[in-house]
Amino acid sequence: SSMDTAKAVGIIIKNPEFSDVRSLEGTAPTKNKAVPIIAVPTTAGTAAEVTINYVITDTEKNRKMVCVDVHDIPVIAVVDPDMMSTMPKGLTAATGMDALTHAIEGYITKGAWELSDMFHLKAIEIIAKSLRGAVANTKEGREGMALGQYVAGMGFSNVGLGIVHSMAHPLGALYDTPHGVANAIILPTVMEYNAPATGEKYKYIAQAMGVKGTDDMTQEEYRKAAIDAVKQLSKDVGIPENLKEIVKPEDIPFLSRSAYDDACRPGNPRDTSVEEIAELYKSLL
Repeated sequence: SSMDTAKAVGIIIKNPEFSDVRSLEGTAPTKNKAVPIIAVPTTAGTAAEVTINYVITDTEKNRKMVCVDVHDIPVIAVVDPDMMSTMPKGLTAATGMDALTHAIEGYITKGAWELSDMFHLKAIEIIAKSLRGAVANTKEGREGMALGQYVAGMGFSNVGLGIVHSMAHPLGALYDTPHGVANAIILPTVMEYNAPATGEKYKYIAQAMGVKGTDDMTQEEYRKAAIDAVKQLSKDVGIPENLKEIVKPEDIPFLSRSAYDDACRPGNPRDTSVEEIAELYKSLL
């Protein structure tokens, strides 16, 4: 995105020893703050206007490089829902599901704690209430999504994400799949995979998604309820259910290795492997 590009350029101007943008992948040891950046998001969204993250595509290697650097945070974020109101339905849905993925992955990531949980649960609640309206281009929906994605960014920027993002990044790099679409398709499957490592958290995800009666549910029931609520929202906003039209089976070894090497993978609540990631991709075909 233009915000991510600005972050990379801003870092390189003040840290010329990193003039090859590939050297910024992961957590590069930059010393100086980026030049002042004023970020104006036009989607809702990546929350790049408030995070320490940016993503750059390496077109030679067909990889998306996740760069994480506290020196890249914009000095001003202008979050105005009017700037997002011209997004078509498909982009609104995709970027909105990206924001939901940030909130859910940030809530269950290994680095999560009470303060980040507060941001993420509120973001899930706002997004679950607002995304359908935003896709229909209502004022309330647009305002809710502008806020929800921003709150999610304030959370996950401090604690990290997980393998939904790790698996989505190579799809964007190899097939140019919209990042939010990839996240939305992968999210329920990875939620199921991660469930054993999440304690009671899916109960609170389900509640934030608007599910009633979770206090009377067993652990198995509230975990399923949370995943089903995510699936329903995704379906309601027109996201495909699987990767059949996107992934070529012969690419799975490359995709799995790329996902495992991705900077978001270590934060996943359940330890994984290249082989297990490959099985997750296959289950979505």
